[in-house]
Amino acid sequence: MGDTRRSQTISAKLHQLAEQAKQHPDRIFTSLAHLIDVDLLREAFKKTRKDSATGVDGITAAKYGKNLEANLVDLHRRLKENSYKAPPVKRCWIDKDDGSKRPLGLPTFEDKIVQRAVSMVMSAIYEQDFHDFSHGFREGHSPHQAIKEVREQCYKQNIRWIVDADVSKFFR
Repeated sequence: MGDTRRSQTISAKLHQLAEQAKQHPDRIFTSLAHLIDVDLLREAFKKTRKDSATGVDGITAAKYGKNLEANLVDLHRRLKENSYKAPPVKRCWIDKDDGSKRPLGLPTFEDKIVQRAVSMVMSAIYEQDFHDFSHGFREGHSPHQAIKEVREQCYKQNIRWIVDADVSKFFR
């Protein structure tokens, strides 16, 4: 039950931040670091995918989770003291259908937790500014929803052509 209560506390904090952003759209949030505490990091840990590839340190989610509380307390201390430095991102290459390769960056699991925590705080503030038809990298939105919306708009507006062009290869 304790975890549920903590999750509700985190949700309440983020909701309060979202309400401030909504009620005061001209407000400038200058410092948000104090919002990232151990409870938020724990919630970020819960929301972070556990089955993805490891970063340069080779630490899996399971290994990080074995000593979770101590790891999160230490991470919070380093964040608070400004001594946390994001480790290098492991680079790997994925084959594309056309035979070329696409670079992929694999951060460490701990860095994924930090990224998730920052994303949770930033989303609470900036979610107010997005339109419902904006789907990119937003919680509760997906590429499938974006495609469905494009399909519906094409039908409603009698659009018969869509051009998908990658101009970056044109200039090589």
